[in-house]
Parts: sequence; structure tokens; C-alpha cells
Amino acid sequence: MSEVPTELKFLSSHEWVLVEDGVATIGVSDHAQELLGDLVYVELPEQGSTVSAGDSVGVIESVKAASDTYAPLSGEIIEVNNELENAPEQINNDPYGDGWMYKLSIEDSEEVENLLDAGAYTDSIADDE
Repeated sequence: MSEVPTELKFLSSHEWVLVEDGVATIGVSDHAQELLGDLVYVELPEQGSTVSAGDSVGVIESVKAASDTYAPLSGEIIEVNNELENAPEQINNDPYGDGWMYKLSIEDSEEVENLLDAGAYTDSIADDE
């Protein structure tokens, strides 16, 4: 069973979000990295760019498949995890820690209410497990 931390919010497309003081840290879930297998490439959004919730902001590629990643919230990309460029396997090894992808300054905090909580995300992936 995939790890689903209760303090995080999720998108049905398997991105996770940690909201702290108006900043969202975003990555892909343990479930997503398990489905994809060994990651070989990560394309991150550009620092300083502005995104809207639902925008495609990057790509993760594994030996099995490539998958777009989506912005869970609207705002400005304020930091990216450049270490993933040379070590995409950090997402496999620690999806909720060193495998974070980018940080976003949240434009509209009400959008957080549109995200899935851990229970709803767990229910949404139950058929995949």
C-alpha cells in the first residue's frame, strides 16, 4: 500500500501539496512513483513563472512511461528542486522529502479547498493498488 501522509493535500493526477505560510511545496505521490517505476528524467517548471491551477508544468519520465505534472494551485514558482535534474531517482527514494519538485507562492488560498485530503486520495487510488 502506498504511503499517503495525512498532513498533505493531493490532486487526482497524483501531485501532493504541503501548504505552509502561503507557500505550497509540490511533488508526486508515492503511489505515482510506484506506478511509473524507476525515474530517469524530470522536467521542472521555470522559477519565476506564473501558473494557474490545472496547468501542465512539467514532465516526469521513467523506464516505463512519461507523465505530465500539473499545478495544483495558482501562483508564482518561487523555487525548484534542481537536484532532481541529475538525480530524478530522489522521487523514487523519498517522494515526500528530498523528492519535492517545486515551491509555489499561493495566489488564492481558497483553491486549497479544491484539493483532496489524504482519505479522499487514498479512496481514489484504491482500485490501482
